[in-house]
Amino acid sequence: MKFLSVLIPLALLSSQTVHAANWYFLRWNTPSSSAQFQKFSMQMVTPTIQKAGVYYLWPGLQDTGNTGVYQEVLDGRSGTWWIGPGWCCSNPSLPWGDGFNPGNGKAVDITMTRDASGPNWTSILTSGSNSVTNKFPLSYKNFNQVMNTTQTAWCTNAPENYNNAMRYTISGAKATVSGGTTTCQIDQVVMEGPR
Repeated sequence: MKFLSVLIPLALLSSQTVHAANWYFLRWNTPSSSAQFQKFSMQMVTPTIQKAGVYYLWPGLQDTGNTGVYQEVLDGRSGTWWIGPGWCCSNPSLPWGDGFNPGNGKAVDITMTRDASGPNWTSILTSGSNSVTNKFPLSYKNFNQVMNTTQTAWCTNAPENYNNAMRYTISGAKATVSGGTTTCQIDQVVMEGPR
């Protein structure tokens, strides 16, 4: 399906001579291209990083035109985690936002909100005493999550598991409808590792 709601991938890239990429992600596909994301929020617990490597983990929103991903990227290249928001990888070319080092096993609260009367999406990342807020001029992009629809199966059905490569568990998926808008809440998604 071409419409993405939530994209939660894990990319593992080898830093050895052979440069291979392994992609593992779950994707929730929405039922309508006219629906608009308004807000995406979650709490992500950072895994323990064993050693420096090209590890990336990010929750994100992809637009219906497949021109890029608005994402909060957890980066492990230095041997410790760093997290920050950004738009990758084309149309438009935007700088990455500010971030911080959350540490192993730390909860990071993530909120991405479409500004009601402006051109921006606002990202807020918080973990303990660390907090950053960044704005990205992406309100013209068509992301699909909190939707003007009364359909709920996109939320409560199992997500697409790219190449059926990820072992995962999901608990507490539920959808509520109010005033023509569907809100999806998932209590927990645990990405356990490759199959």
